[in-house]
Amino acid sequence: MKKLSVRARVLTGSAALVAVGGGAFGAVAAAAPSQADNSAAKPPAAVSEVKNKDTFNTEHLTVDAATRAAQAALDAAKKANQRVTVAVVDRNGNTVVTLRGDGAGPQSYESAELKAYTAVSWNAPTSVLAGRLQQAPNLKDIPGTLFLAGGAPVQSKGAPIAGIGVAGAPSGDLDEQFAQAGVAALDK
Repeated sequence: MKKLSVRARVLTGSAALVAVGGGAFGAVAAAAPSQADNSAAKPPAAVSEVKNKDTFNTEHLTVDAATRAAQAALDAAKKANQRVTVAVVDRNGNTVVTLRGDGAGPQSYESAELKAYTAVSWNAPTSVLAGRLQQAPNLKDIPGTLFLAGGAPVQSKGAPIAGIGVAGAPSGDLDEQFAQAGVAALDK
């Protein structure tokens, strides 16, 4: 076989690159929709509407209302010279707002959220729920709950829509008193 000169190899290689590049460009251009082709601009298929009988609506506190309730609870605690944390959760147990008062203990943050979650989950003050532990001690084993006084549910038309939890005062009764002050602030 005859060896090609450097010049012949460069020219042959360049011609091969042009042929491959042109073929690739043609394949891409052929696959791309033309501007006149409007089929690519069609919107996706419409999603069918769910019938009203298959859904239900729930009420939720606004962030402003949750903040107002938390601030009222924190103010009540401050007036009583107590250092607490206040948490407000929505009906699903998601934290909406948490206010940690000056000097509140490190344990109070999580405890306030757990008390709020427990109150909204059972639609009852956590002091009432703590009393139920005597009949059903396994309640305390439910993850994410805290059966200590200091949580109060927020209701609309008898249904729970939020929970307010307070932690950090020397007694659960004080914590719950402050949580109730937060609930009362929503009635105004």
